Amino acid sequence: MDIKTLVLALALGNLSLCAALFFSEQQGGGAGRTVTWSRAKQFQALAWGLLYLRGTLPDFLTIPFANALLFTGFALDAAALWEQAGRRVWRRYLVPMLAAAIVIFVCAWLLDTPAPRRIAITSVIMGLFFVAGAAALGRGWSAGTMLRRYLVVAMLALALAVVARGLLSVALPDGWGWVSPALIQSVGIGALYLMMLSNAFGYLLLGREQLDGELARLEVLDALTEVPNRRGFYQALTPWMALARRPGLPTALIILNLDHFKRINDDYGHAVGDMVLVAMVDVCKKQLRDSDLMGRLGGGEFAIQLPRTTQDDAMMVAERIRNAIALLPVKAEKAVINMTASLGVTTIRADDSAVSLFKRADEALREAKASGRNRVAEAQSPVGALEA
Repeated sequence: MDIKTLVLALALGNLSLCAALFFSEQQGGGAGRTVTWSRAKQFQALAWGLLYLRGTLPDFLTIPFANALLFTGFALDAAALWEQAGRRVWRRYLVPMLAAAIVIFVCAWLLDTPAPRRIAITSVIMGLFFVAGAAALGRGWSAGTMLRRYLVVAMLALALAVVARGLLSVALPDGWGWVSPALIQSVGIGALYLMMLSNAFGYLLLGREQLDGELARLEVLDALTEVPNRRGFYQALTPWMALARRPGLPTALIILNLDHFKRINDDYGHAVGDMVLVAMVDVCKKQLRDSDLMGRLGGGEFAIQLPRTTQDDAMMVAERIRNAIALLPVKAEKAVINMTASLGVTTIRADDSAVSLFKRADEALREAKASGRNRVAEAQSPVGALEA
């Protein structure tokens, strides 16, 4: 396959991606997270199209203008990866880098720099943008997925091939042995084609990976209060149930229920009820350690796990939480709502199952409610039994 055919393949490939993204955006009702990446493909498709028409259109369109568009497309490719990594400050670095790249190339063209040297300049600039994209994917390498690591290695290898193509064009203008100038050019353009494919599939697969991760997170997270839901809390509690069979400090469990929460929803509406829940969770977190875990069981009922905490210490934490809630008025549009909470406290025992543990904590909670609410009650240990 000759170089011109590869350039045409790059133009049509990027054009095909543009069309697919356009119809995907129409189906989804908006560009969403793909807007920067979509713009990158548009610039690249136009640039490769102009490069393919070199000799047919004026040189200023097919050389400086086309390469400026190509640099912009590669810069936006890197920007899209930085946005996907959660860093939207790419303009601070990539825009000056893009401007400098365009100025350098245009000056080289105006000064009538030989074509091999212009190819070298172009290749180095492309390689730098590829490395910038790889740097975005490489953030948090140790915690990165295999897909992310593969894309980093592939992008760096292809960037190296592109830069080598440019440098060899200057260092070996007549080739070396069986390595002809045409072969060097073909390898470089082929690397750009592979970069287009790996970038396209990689970006889409990373988007799907992020979406799957977000869905998995939402399965165990309460969207309103941003603490684990019942399922997430039970999952986090499971290893501590196993540790209860070993000697050492026990793990405590507190069940918290907002008093008369249904009345708040009925009298002021669910929007105010949501405000109350969020405020209550915030004030509880201020009373807890980083190692403690709070989860929402449903409605106005929450569970709090206190690792390596005795029942007496857990009672003090629960009393602190109860007092903090009682002292926290929540300001709604038409009222100031004062809350109270009832809490039941227990610790995990060696013979506990999740059912027996929560049953004991619920019994303590019912005792607190029966005693007049706004109380803390502890579960009673069986006579002669030791807590794990």
